[in-house]
Amino acid sequence: MNTLPITLGQARFAGLCYLIIILCGVGSEVALRGPLIDPGSAEATASAISAETMRFRLSILADVVMALADAALAILLFLMFRSVSAGLALSALVFRLLQSGLIAAGLLNLQAALLVINADQSLSFITLHAYGYDLGLIFFGVNCLLTAHLIINSGFVPRFLGLGIGVSGLVYLTGSTLRFAAPDLHSFAAPAYLVPLIAETAFCLWLLILPGHGRGPATA
Repeated sequence: MNTLPITLGQARFAGLCYLIIILCGVGSEVALRGPLIDPGSAEATASAISAETMRFRLSILADVVMALADAALAILLFLMFRSVSAGLALSALVFRLLQSGLIAAGLLNLQAALLVINADQSLSFITLHAYGYDLGLIFFGVNCLLTAHLIINSGFVPRFLGLGIGVSGLVYLTGSTLRFAAPDLHSFAAPAYLVPLIAETAFCLWLLILPGHGRGPATA
């Protein structure tokens, strides 16, 4: 493989950012916020959030940290892949930053859910956040397809990681399209999100552990 075009320190930091994104993204939705939300009962959701307000606030903060790490990772991946194709790397940067901005802006809906008194309004804001998140994932899906192309043609990242990221992009695009076009079918796509989790975790671990092995004189 070709020499890594960024320093090992930058690669490790990119991997750390990716790890933060995965842990905060999954943690905020699955461990912190998800158990409090009952899509079929506004009253139950409002009651659960009222009883565990700090937990709900921590889920928002975790998503803020995730968005910050995502913006940093977007820049680092641009630096990594601009030698492969400056135009595609810049395009991937823009689409990833659009996703980060949309997700960050959507957190205001979660904050609004804490501020309103009416239970129905609270659940509506939470639902609006979910739609905003999926809107961001449409841009991220495009980013994944672009990043997959860059990885496969880079010569310094294993091609199978690019294939995994590419399939992840298709999963994000399909799931988000269903959210808007056929919301009743969106839940059927949920198991497919295991593919992006595995693929992105693999890329994260490669950035943290492997890019310095068997390569040229990149420095830490």
